[in-house]
This record gives sequence, C-alpha cells and structure tokens, in this order.
Amino acid sequence: MAEESSSSGINGLAWFLAGLGVGALAGILYAPKSGRETREDLAKGAREGTEYLRNRSKQVAEQMGQMVDKGREQVGEYVDRGREVMDRGRAQWEDFVERGKSLVNDQGQRVAAAVDAGRQAFRSTTGGVTSGSASAASPSYGAGTSGGAYGSGTAGGSGAFGAGSSGTPSPSTGDAGV
Repeated sequence: MAEESSSSGINGLAWFLAGLGVGALAGILYAPKSGRETREDLAKGAREGTEYLRNRSKQVAEQMGQMVDKGREQVGEYVDRGREVMDRGRAQWEDFVERGKSLVNDQGQRVAAAVDAGRQAFRSTTGGVTSGSASAASPSYGAGTSGGAYGSGTAGGSGAFGAGSSGTPSPSTGDAGV
C-alpha cells in the first residue's frame, strides 16, 4: 500500500508540472501583447540566452585552460622531483657499488697477503730439507720413501706435515702426514 501512495504521489507531481508548463505556454501565447511583440520578446530572450551561454562557455574555457596549465606545472614539478630522487638513488647505488668494490679489493689484498705469508712460512720450514729426487718446489703427496713435503718418508727427511723415520722432531703439528 505504501508503494501505491508513493507512485501516485509521483504521478500527481508529474501531472502538476506538465500542467504548469502548458499553462505558462498558453499564458505567453495569449498575453495582452501583440504577436509581433511576443515574438520579439521570445527572440530577445533567445539572443540573451545564447549570449549568456557564449560568455559562460568562454569563462569555463578560460578556467579549464588555467587548470590545464596548473596541472602541467604540477606534473612538471613531479617529474623533476622524480628525476632528483632517481639521481640521488643512482648516486647512492654507485657509492654502494664503489664501497663494495673497495671492500672486495681490500679483502682480496688481505687474502693475497695471507697466502704469500703462508707460502713464506712453508718455504722457511721446508727450506733446504730435501732428499732424493723430490724438492720443496715439487712436493710428493704420497707416503713414499722420498721424504717430500706432504709425505712421511723413510729416507731420513722430514716433510712439512709429516714425521720422518730419522728420529728428528718434525716442525709440523701433524703426526705422520696428512
């Protein structure tokens, strides 16, 4: 029932507005002015309406142009800010890369120095202790009789990492070879 009263209210309002429009049109047509005066008034109203729309459209176009210009400026500012941020990020990235390269170079130099120190220590502990055909520059990796650097020999020599059978103490910390 509530639906019927609401739809009948809308229908009634629509009929009222339609009647109002028809009445206004009839009032204009049957006004005490002559037809010529009425037509001139209608034409004048149309010209004024057209002029109003023309002026208003110019104003809107100017406002839109200003908004577009302002938008372009803002976009340009955002682009500039983005470029600045990218440049700062790129500079930081390059700085990090350079730091990383420097650290790698430093560590590489430290490792190379440690390797050289290890070689020197090895040479100093094995310096001149060679027997047979093996030497410190060409170590024997097996446990043979040559007494090489890594083997435990029986030829009287003591390698850097093994103990010989000659009864002399070995300079290494290992027992009988690797």
